[in-house]
Amino acid sequence: MIALMLAVLLRYELDVKLINFPGLTVLMAIAVATQLIAGWYMALYRGRYIFGSIQEARVLIAVTLIVGVVTSILLSVFINELHIARSVAVIAFPFAALSMAAVRYAKRLYVEGKPIFGEEAQKTLIYGAGFLGNSLVTRMVQDPESPYVPVGLIDDDAAKKHLRLSSVGVLGGGHELPEIIKRTRSTVIVLAMTHLSAKRIREISDSVSGLGVKVLVLPPLQEMLSPDTNRDNKGGLTDFREIDVADLIGRTPVETQVEQIAGYVRGKRVLVTGAGGSIGSELCRQLSSFEPAELMMLDRDESGLQHTQLSIEGHGLLNNKNILLADIRDADALNRIFAKRRPEVVFHAAALKHAPLLQMYPEEGWKTNVVGSLNVLQAARGVDVETFVNVSTDKAASPTTALGHSKRAAEKLTSWMAGETGKRYVSVRFGNVIGSRGSMLPLFTDQINNGGPVTVTHPDVTRFFMTIPEACQLVIQAGAIGHGGDVLILDMGEPVRIMDVAERMIAMSGRDIKIKITGLRPSEKLHEQLTGDDEVNDPDGHAKISHTHARPLSPADLDLALWLQRCQDEAGPDAPSIDESDGDVAAGA
Repeated sequence: MIALMLAVLLRYELDVKLINFPGLTVLMAIAVATQLIAGWYMALYRGRYIFGSIQEARVLIAVTLIVGVVTSILLSVFINELHIARSVAVIAFPFAALSMAAVRYAKRLYVEGKPIFGEEAQKTLIYGAGFLGNSLVTRMVQDPESPYVPVGLIDDDAAKKHLRLSSVGVLGGGHELPEIIKRTRSTVIVLAMTHLSAKRIREISDSVSGLGVKVLVLPPLQEMLSPDTNRDNKGGLTDFREIDVADLIGRTPVETQVEQIAGYVRGKRVLVTGAGGSIGSELCRQLSSFEPAELMMLDRDESGLQHTQLSIEGHGLLNNKNILLADIRDADALNRIFAKRRPEVVFHAAALKHAPLLQMYPEEGWKTNVVGSLNVLQAARGVDVETFVNVSTDKAASPTTALGHSKRAAEKLTSWMAGETGKRYVSVRFGNVIGSRGSMLPLFTDQINNGGPVTVTHPDVTRFFMTIPEACQLVIQAGAIGHGGDVLILDMGEPVRIMDVAERMIAMSGRDIKIKITGLRPSEKLHEQLTGDDEVNDPDGHAKISHTHARPLSPADLDLALWLQRCQDEAGPDAPSIDESDGDVAAGA
């Protein structure tokens, strides 16, 4: 209405006597009615768009343009009755569009310019003034219940020095962080950057150490957007979490070639052994997204199976045919299951993995990791499995422990079976997995929570680390690119010094915890290796996977006594003998 009044005044050069007010009143009524109808139809007045946003402005202009067209047609047809110039509608359009948009944006500026936070809200710095940083600042200033008050942005790009996002300015770069924290009295820093390297996280964490600041990180975007039945949190500002050692050790995510994977998994009957374990359960979760015809989860641990089913299907009823309770040591049970269910792709992740315990009880490692693997291989051959992926370990490279020797034997048996069947039977070798059950990080956490000491075997001992999802992505990928008898070796990046990890975890806990050096255990290496001294490591067309070849070992050549003696020889003269650690083992040999 105001726009039409201004347009008429301008058209008649502010001469009120020339204006036909009855005609103008009719025109205003039609314009208002058209605006309401078009606005409702295009959801402008139904709360679909954020108030004062670009998306809302586009729709507002479209609705106003419709009103302009309708009033122009009306004036052209009924000009003699209304006595209003035809150009009035054209003149009114920009006034209407701009004034309505200005009012809406002014209200948004007012609301965002005076955010009201609770007394418990913490002063927060956002590290990163890009898309994520902008989104976070906007969310914070618009939410009166936000637990965080944005007091500034940090960005290493000098071009953003004076940038302001939702009235929050960029205060400086990362090198100025300690000074900015003191000046703003911030208590929280949120790292709002995608693909932030572990090295950069360590640098930021170290730079604010001792300043009483909590460093928070955002989970990956796909994790924030994907539904997860185990997450009580369904998104929002509370998705922040404190950095942990996994972030400090963490690696750049690997791009998995989904099309290549789908070719041998989609529509196939897939079986995973050890499905209740850390690696097996994550394998099942990832494989389920590739639409196999059937995903069979086998384990002897019923609680582990229940947890895996809960994470995939949203319940742990253990009442469907995809759950298989069996021990890989039981060859007859495996043969019955394979004969009945006839899997086409097998991932063999079931194993005993604790090196010190298997060093004390090597025959148990033989029964599960060697004989159990052979049972799975023979059951797979019996139903003509197309692809078999044996999950191995870096300890199988030039093995010195009972664990390493048992997994190396499994690699050789897999290679032998590949030659017998002519099928794609491969092994995949990688190092320690961050966060797996019984691994170093959970044990260190328990020791710190119990008041210490944190036990480290040697000040200079190093290990390779990989996240569980990344390891499983590459295991699945290896099944697509491997050839029969191959040992696929996953790139683990640079080895990590265990003493550094222990010191960082203690520093992050804020407690005074001692570190105790216990000494290397019998046969334990100071530095692990991914490729054996007698193996050739060749690239295999993937940035994170290379391969070598395992020498085939026929089941007829398996010799427990010789194997036990080899484990004893590797342990050295100072290690407990087999009969000292387990008298029944010597008798069984």
